[in-house]
Amino acid sequence: MASSATGAGGGDGGRRDPALVDFPARAPRTRRWCFADQLGPHFLDRPDQPVLLVESRAVFTRRRFHRQKAHLVLSALRHRVAELGDQAEFHQVGTYGEALDRVREPLSVCAPTSWGSRDMVLRRPGVEVLAARGFVTGQPDFAAWAAGRSRRGGGAGGRQSRLLMEDFYRDARRRHDVLMDGAQPVGGRWNLDEENRQPPPADGRSPAPVPWWPEEDGIDEEVRADLDRWEAAGDVSFVGDDGPRLFPVTHREALHRLRDFLGNRLGAFGPHEDAMLRDERWLAHSLLSPALNLGLLDPVDVVTGAEQRYRDSVTDGDPLPLNSVEGFVRQVMGWRDYIWHMYWHLGRDFRTRNHLGATQQVPGWLGGLDDDAVDAACLSDVLGDLRRDGWVHHIPRLMVLGNYALQRGIDPSAMTDWFHESFVDGYEWVMVANVVGMSQHADGGVLATKPYASGGAYIDRMSDYCGGCRYDPRKRLGEDACPFTAGYWAFLDRTRDRLAGNHRMRRPLQGLDRLEDLPAVVEQERLRGTEPP
Repeated sequence: MASSATGAGGGDGGRRDPALVDFPARAPRTRRWCFADQLGPHFLDRPDQPVLLVESRAVFTRRRFHRQKAHLVLSALRHRVAELGDQAEFHQVGTYGEALDRVREPLSVCAPTSWGSRDMVLRRPGVEVLAARGFVTGQPDFAAWAAGRSRRGGGAGGRQSRLLMEDFYRDARRRHDVLMDGAQPVGGRWNLDEENRQPPPADGRSPAPVPWWPEEDGIDEEVRADLDRWEAAGDVSFVGDDGPRLFPVTHREALHRLRDFLGNRLGAFGPHEDAMLRDERWLAHSLLSPALNLGLLDPVDVVTGAEQRYRDSVTDGDPLPLNSVEGFVRQVMGWRDYIWHMYWHLGRDFRTRNHLGATQQVPGWLGGLDDDAVDAACLSDVLGDLRRDGWVHHIPRLMVLGNYALQRGIDPSAMTDWFHESFVDGYEWVMVANVVGMSQHADGGVLATKPYASGGAYIDRMSDYCGGCRYDPRKRLGEDACPFTAGYWAFLDRTRDRLAGNHRMRRPLQGLDRLEDLPAVVEQERLRGTEPP
């Protein structure tokens, strides 16, 4: 495929990048090198294919990961070794290079998920790099779609059409014939998101049964002992709490979680997917992102399973709510695929974008997941969930954690690293476009048409946090002024010049001039800075 790294935000100056060459789909009968996020059977060309698996200690020494993320990755890798038995060659080494120097046969590898990893495999002699797997839409198809959008958007000055997720999602639905009735979407509408923005249930209870949980085994015990030993020796350091393990580490476990979700939770997923409850952190979410991002599940199977569950329910006369099914499908084959493809399309330098000039460092209490240091109920609770589980759903990520960092002017690249390290489903490809583009608006509007900044009113409407909080979401000045409400106006004041050309920000920016107490609010928030709110 042609390189797409020179689209909006690409920094390669028109150069064809070797990480986006036209990779073949299959290889001869070679040993398949699988990274630790390529652990499902769909990364092999045949069930009996010999496999190379590498456990690199350097991965954990370079970053301060959440303890449960380190556990999850190592447990999944070692479980895969145990499953494959003599079919796998397994090396526990300091670096990948040490393992590869021991291999005496040709290798093939599915294209890895980050620029750095692709560079490494492309430089390695004797390694044939194949097309990426683990996504519904392949990179050649995305490149063709993006090129078509560019041609249609061409006009005066050669301006390109924006690569909108919604357009990509609809194209993917058509191409893969998902939730379609002929040429039309099932139900006559492509997007039912308006039905999926309800506040939390009034009774404060989850709309779905408790999820299925995996059970730890002897491999988990070995992983925990190794992590304890490495940490005691000073080789690695972690944030967050240790276990118990909450997420699948084998294909079998991942299928169990998928079936539990499709059978018991999918119908309740949609309406409250944006809601937050203090004591019901799972709500009806699938909890499948860690398994998908470890490569334990093929997202094609996830999407087809959801569609089949819906069509079976219609046949049985008790149809699942289409807004729940469509909303879940859009998360998997729409948003997840779109973020993956935009990671490559936007180029290597996209993570350095900083349109809003945010330069603050990640404060220690945030980096250390110190929820006890925070009085603001929403932020404290979300940090506590993250410390305990290594996971919160998309709205706490975007509208609490990301919103706070955006308002406080924390460096977007540093926040990208923080999200990558702190979440069990966080990877380079996941977080660059999500954080730099979507959450922190550091790209100036390439991915999102306006910043995802809001005051406390949004959090009050979509959660049960504010009722017991020492801060009042209606106040922007004083001892009980909500740090999100006050922070919102201080953010607009600080970024007014940089956002002036954004037509969607015209009314919010005009609102600044109506605030008689704006100078006092700005000074209050300057003094507060990134101290724990």
